[in-house]
Amino acid sequence: MSTPAKQFLSNDGNINSGENTVAENEEGVTSSLADLIVGFDVSPYLSEPLREIWHFLQDYPILFAIVLITMGYGLGRLLKSWIHWLLDRFRKSTKSEIDYQIAHYLTSPVLQTTVTFSLVLALATLDFPGAIEHLLIKLCITALLIFWGRAWFRATKVILQALEADRDRFKLFQPRTIPLYEMGIKLLLTGLFIYLFFLVWGIDATAWVASAGIIGIAIGFASRDTLANLISGVSIVADAPYKIGDYIVLDTGERGVVSNLGIRSTRLITRDDVEVSIPNAVIGTAKIVNESGGPYVRHRIRIPIGVAYDSDIDNVIETLEALAAENEKVVNEPPPRIRIRGFGDSAINLELLCWIRRPAERGLVLHELNYQLIKRFREEGIEIPFPQQDLHVRDLPPGSHPAPE
Repeated sequence: MSTPAKQFLSNDGNINSGENTVAENEEGVTSSLADLIVGFDVSPYLSEPLREIWHFLQDYPILFAIVLITMGYGLGRLLKSWIHWLLDRFRKSTKSEIDYQIAHYLTSPVLQTTVTFSLVLALATLDFPGAIEHLLIKLCITALLIFWGRAWFRATKVILQALEADRDRFKLFQPRTIPLYEMGIKLLLTGLFIYLFFLVWGIDATAWVASAGIIGIAIGFASRDTLANLISGVSIVADAPYKIGDYIVLDTGERGVVSNLGIRSTRLITRDDVEVSIPNAVIGTAKIVNESGGPYVRHRIRIPIGVAYDSDIDNVIETLEALAAENEKVVNEPPPRIRIRGFGDSAINLELLCWIRRPAERGLVLHELNYQLIKRFREEGIEIPFPQQDLHVRDLPPGSHPAPE
C-alpha cells in the first residue's frame, strides 16, 4: 500500500502533509479559510466500520476524491428531493404559489452547495502544492457564492411581489415603492457578497473602502445631474404625487399616462402613443396636475356654449342633457349638469358639465359631444350666435345741419 502524498483528515484533526500543509500567504492571499475547511476531522463522528473504510480510502487519494464527490452529489440530490417534497406539501396546504417560488429559489443551490464542499474535500486528498490547493478551494467557494447570490437576487423580486400582493398588512409595499425596495435590497446583497468574496480570498477591504470613498466623491461631483434625478426619484416614490397608470399634466406641457416610475426618470405614454422620458429632477420642481387623483378616477369635462336670446331655454337644456346621456363614454353618476354662466353681448352663455371614465378620453369625448351638439342644434332650430354689431344710419330732418366738430 503506497503512502499518500497528503494525509487528509487524520485522527488528531490536523493535516499531515509535510511542507505542503504549511499555511501560505503568497501574494497577500491568506489561506486560513481553506485550512479551516480542510482541517475539519470527520472520523470521530463515524462508526467503527465506517471509520476503517474512511482510513482505508485515505491511502488512495484519487479513489477517495471520486467517492467524496459522488457522496456530495448523492447527498445534494437527496436533500433537494426531500426539500421539494416538503415544498409540495406546503404548497398544497397553503395554496400559495408565490411562497412556493420563494422557497424554491432559496433551496435551489442546495445541490451546488454539497457538490462544492465535496470538491473542496476532494481537492484536499490530492497531491497538489499548497498554493494551488488553496487557489482551487477558493475558486470553488467563490462559485458557491455566485450560486447563492443568483438565488437571492431571483427570490428578492418574488418576495417583494408577495408583500405587494398583501397590501392590507404591508402598507409600505406599494407598486410605487417596489422599485426603490428592490434596488436597495440588491445593493445590500451586492455589498454583502463582495465582502464575502474579499473574506474568502483574504483581501483586506479597508483600503478598498477608503478608495471607494474618494472615488465616490469624485463621481458625485461629476454626476450632479444624475444624483439630482436619483434624489428626486426617492422623494417622488416617498411622496407619491402620482402612481403608475395615472394621467398627469405637467406645467411644462407634457401630459399622458404614467407607464413607468423609475429612480432616474418617469415615463409617460402621450395621446400620440409616444413614450416620453422625463428626468425626475424636472418633475420634482414642476407643478403636477394628477387628473386621475382624488376620490374618483373619473374626469369632468366642460363644454361652453352660447345660444341666442330668443331661444327656448328649456329646450336647450333638455337637448344638452340628452346629448350627454346618449354618449357611451359619459358616466351616469354623477349625472350631467347644465349651468347658465351669464349673459353675453349677443348670447346666453351656458356650460355643459359631464364626467368621463378616464382622463385620457377627454379629447375624443369633447370631439363627439361638439359634433353631436352642432347637428342637434341645427335640427332643433337653436341658434348659436356669433359676435356681430348692427350699424343704424338715420336720415337728418329737412333744414337741419350736422353738428359742428
